[in-house]
Amino acid sequence: MDRLIYTAMTAMNAAMDRQRVVANNLANASTPGFRQEVFAVTPATLKDGSLEARAMARGNVRGADMRAGRTVPTGNPLDVALEGRALLAFQAPDRQGEVYSRRGDLKVAASGVIENGEGLAVLGESGAPITVPPGFSITIAADGTIMARDPAAPNAPAEAIDKLRLVDPEGSPLAKGIDSFLKVPGGGVLPPDPTARLKPGALEMSNVETADTLVQMIEAQRAFEQRAKIIATAGELDEASSSLMTLR
Repeated sequence: MDRLIYTAMTAMNAAMDRQRVVANNLANASTPGFRQEVFAVTPATLKDGSLEARAMARGNVRGADMRAGRTVPTGNPLDVALEGRALLAFQAPDRQGEVYSRRGDLKVAASGVIENGEGLAVLGESGAPITVPPGFSITIAADGTIMARDPAAPNAPAEAIDKLRLVDPEGSPLAKGIDSFLKVPGGGVLPPDPTARLKPGALEMSNVETADTLVQMIEAQRAFEQRAKIIATAGELDEASSSLMTLR
């Protein structure tokens, strides 16, 4: 009997984890550049000698769905939509290493550092955050070059101050952390992609399909309820067996 209960309990835990992943995807349906998380459940069997003692379900985030989202023109010169498979490099939230995303809603912070909508510093070719000179206006070229113009010299040509670090994820291991950022396991970095191009004045939206995600949420809830009924049935069978043992 404990095998039935144990198996159902681990399946309930997997269903709860799936609900969390689906809820996170749904919450980021309107987040620019968001890549929905892919959840997978795998069976793990415990064996006692030659017999299978218990089987449990293990659910975890397998990775991210890297399909492109739709591109929306915004007219904002600091918004960029990446083309192809390239990723944009940012300084990690703890400032240790770098993380990657397709989110391109960029802005210049009060400190002069270029950040995205989540407040992460955008990295340049050298791997350091890009800083804009005070008062300068900037534009971004299709190859990621940052062009700055001094308003005190309106007739002077714009100067290139840095270039966005655009990287190629092809062939490299990538993991998606609980902070929703893509990163190389073990603290590695992705190689630059010199052929990467972007579209200024536009944003790539999330690739989450809202209707499909809502269906997944319902499926996860029903799976949890089914496992709960199995445990309740197991309890009833156990009570019935105990009652039979008391009969004389």
